[in-house]
Amino acid sequence: MASVSFRSVYKRYAGDVVAVKDLNIEVADKEFLVLVGPSGCGKTTSLRMLAGLEEISDGEILIGDRVVNNIAPKDRDIAMVFQSYALYPHMTVYENMAFGLRLRKVPKEEIDRRVRETAKSLLIDQLLDRKPRQLSGGQRQRVAVGRAIVREPQVFLMDEPLSNLDAKLRVEARAFISKLHQRLGTTFIYVTHDQVEAMTMGTRIAVMSAGELQQIDTPQNLYDHPANIFVAGFIGSPSMNFFEHSRLVDEGGKLFVETASYRLPVPEHRYERYRDHVGTEVILGLRPEVIHDSHYTPPSIQPAPIEANVDVVEQMGNEKILYLEEGGKTFVARLDPRTQAHVGQRIQVVIDVLNMHLFDVKTQKAL
Repeated sequence: MASVSFRSVYKRYAGDVVAVKDLNIEVADKEFLVLVGPSGCGKTTSLRMLAGLEEISDGEILIGDRVVNNIAPKDRDIAMVFQSYALYPHMTVYENMAFGLRLRKVPKEEIDRRVRETAKSLLIDQLLDRKPRQLSGGQRQRVAVGRAIVREPQVFLMDEPLSNLDAKLRVEARAFISKLHQRLGTTFIYVTHDQVEAMTMGTRIAVMSAGELQQIDTPQNLYDHPANIFVAGFIGSPSMNFFEHSRLVDEGGKLFVETASYRLPVPEHRYERYRDHVGTEVILGLRPEVIHDSHYTPPSIQPAPIEANVDVVEQMGNEKILYLEEGGKTFVARLDPRTQAHVGQRIQVVIDVLNMHLFDVKTQKAL
């Protein structure tokens, strides 16, 4: 097994296009790191540089203690699972899984042992004689993972391997890959644009935007303490509500955040952190789940009541998602399923101000 290091890594293309800029990440041995971000953010390019499928413009990539910049992909001791699965259509499942081992001149008996043991562990041992066209999407995904496992690499690389699966299969496959990581005890680096995949699977998550690393931390810390507006808006579903043109004010020693429509008290334990920003414009961030129905308010919050008009109601069974509107601003609330609300109604909700977020207007960073 091995650690992975990106040290000041750049990827430039012709025409001054910088796909990856000054990427610095240390992935511990046996860690499950997820690279997440929108399309074009540089996450797949970073993975391909690690695999040796893209040249590095500047910097170093290490697998263990070995710099691999100029080492051929086949000699890096990694295995990659692609979005398309990249199975050979004319080969059986067995032949697809054995192909890489045959290229490496692994003894026939050892190949057979590895393929059959891996197929059994992935519950595809009854499919070994089938061709890829005879398999479902979920079965193809397991074959692609199995082909990587039999190589017994130091590092597994996965590039959006679940994007071709339907919603139900994706949930099952997430659990399957997480269990696989625990069982193999190998370093996994996983690329996705789906923040739900990132939150449920990663030991740590690296959030990227426009080729730059925005923040790297555990899923819970990213959620609770986003470094900037991009991370705050990208992590969490539905995403965080942002109230721009807000202002931090001091009245008789007490701090408040004033939006175009509301005035919310700042918790006292935040006074010291925010005091230097009194009188300045800020951006207020509220996650949908910190907005509660006033009739079903948890006892542990510090509530601030507000009123708003109901614009849209989404019945989710275990919760209700309300789109609320006030003063031309629409925001989302995730409420108790017992909430009685209908479109056009004016309702009272309460904000848990203990979980508000404030961001600097110019730098977009969390205060």
